[in-house]
Amino acid sequence: MEIVQGEVIKLVLAVILGGLIGLEREYRRKPAGLKTYSLVALGATLFTLIGASLFSQYQGVEGVSYDPSRIIASIVAGIGFIGGGLIIRRQFTVEGLTTAAGLWIAAALGVAIGVGLYFLSIVATILSLFILHFLRSIEDSFLRKKHSIDKRDEKQYH
Repeated sequence: MEIVQGEVIKLVLAVILGGLIGLEREYRRKPAGLKTYSLVALGATLFTLIGASLFSQYQGVEGVSYDPSRIIASIVAGIGFIGGGLIIRRQFTVEGLTTAAGLWIAAALGVAIGVGLYFLSIVATILSLFILHFLRSIEDSFLRKKHSIDKRDEKQYH
């Protein structure tokens, strides 16, 4: 089997887009960052390309039944397992949910790139960065207001 330039471009794009999300997580000093997100997107793309290659090799071969969507389902299950290991419950808080969700998105980006959905992958990356970076600011602003209201109410009743 020959290596096609388009497949190499898909792998590189996966590293770049996964890396962009990973950079945001590095900026926030989260445990999964640039390398992790790049590797997840790269791995998902590679598995998708392998699935597509196998499908084309065995399509029409008598006695062989092959469903490439099973590889995508396995990627989702594998990332779910990794994400589940990242989620930690401590007393009244839960940590790691955003990291797990981010890795899930990185895997989805990899699959989308693997099947050639470049524009969709780029838009999903931009939306992910918006969610991770800008919604964090909105969330922080909302929580600051809520905490100041809670403290004011506390003083009123004590």
